[in-house]
Amino acid sequence: MLGGGNRSTCLVFSLNTIFLLTQKLPRGGDDLDIAKELLKGNRLALSKAITAIENEYPEATEIMKEIYPHTGHAYVLGITGPPGAGKSTLTDKITRAYRAQGKTVGIVAVDPTSPFTGGAILGDRIRMNELTLDAGVFIRSMGTRGSLGGLSHKTADAVKAMDAFGKDIIIVETVGVGQSEVDIVKAADTTMVVLIPGMGDDIQAIKAGILEIGDLYCINKSDLDGADKLVREINMMLDLDSFMTDWRPPITKVIASQNEGIEELIGTVEKHRAYIEGNGELTRRRTKRTRDEMLDILNSGINNFVQGQIVDSGRLDEYVEKIRAHDTDPYTVVGGLMDEMLKK
Repeated sequence: MLGGGNRSTCLVFSLNTIFLLTQKLPRGGDDLDIAKELLKGNRLALSKAITAIENEYPEATEIMKEIYPHTGHAYVLGITGPPGAGKSTLTDKITRAYRAQGKTVGIVAVDPTSPFTGGAILGDRIRMNELTLDAGVFIRSMGTRGSLGGLSHKTADAVKAMDAFGKDIIIVETVGVGQSEVDIVKAADTTMVVLIPGMGDDIQAIKAGILEIGDLYCINKSDLDGADKLVREINMMLDLDSFMTDWRPPITKVIASQNEGIEELIGTVEKHRAYIEGNGELTRRRTKRTRDEMLDILNSGINNFVQGQIVDSGRLDEYVEKIRAHDTDPYTVVGGLMDEMLKK
């Protein structure tokens, strides 16, 4: 039997589903209809566009081509940190604060995907379910789909879709940070690292790629013992950073569950935004992001070619058998395949 909290969650999801279903797309349902309706502010079209992007439907590329000229206006805030740091609660509070300022918000909440089944428990959507009733907020949960960088491969395109839709602020909340989970810096204009006291070896947590990616730090659950100690340790690590610019990442203590320190935290985000807009760093970051996205698209195209022309066709198995029999070697085979791809 469902408890009261679960019934409330189900009710919110039902109301949100009804709201989406009331927004109809034109008959025909082709990719241009989805793109045009998205640009008109149709939430159902935005949802369909992100679904096409995430699942790599054939129409996804045409949708992206249509909406791309309308991107580049939203500011992207990345939020990352270890599991249990309260990122979802913090995202909820930050979103409410921005909505109080009259800004519209898009949220991409990335959850870990099972390497065995490919499924994901999209818990972030449940934790922020009350926001789904706000027409000025759009939340989309995505799985990592095997990505080692803490982000789904299609996260950047989902952000563009929300950008073209007209969102002022887009928050990308990622799974726990680690040595390989630092892709958030490729998707965000400002990266916020969320930490909490009492997680054991704080220095180890700080070493794990965090020092390199944080534009600002948030100490959540700062009413717990060890909050001041964690602040001192972060400052110590920042003092040792040889790449420090004239922007020293601020450290803000908050208690997200009680809405304490949220306004101050947003103030640091806006200060960093003004800083990188003023010195040209924002332009440099977005230029690098475009370069990385082009390489990702190119790599994806090559992978699709290999999958379709070599793996699915059975040619790969033939090559494997020849290599196992020592009739040839993998280097010669790959060289020949590369020549074949370049000719096409």
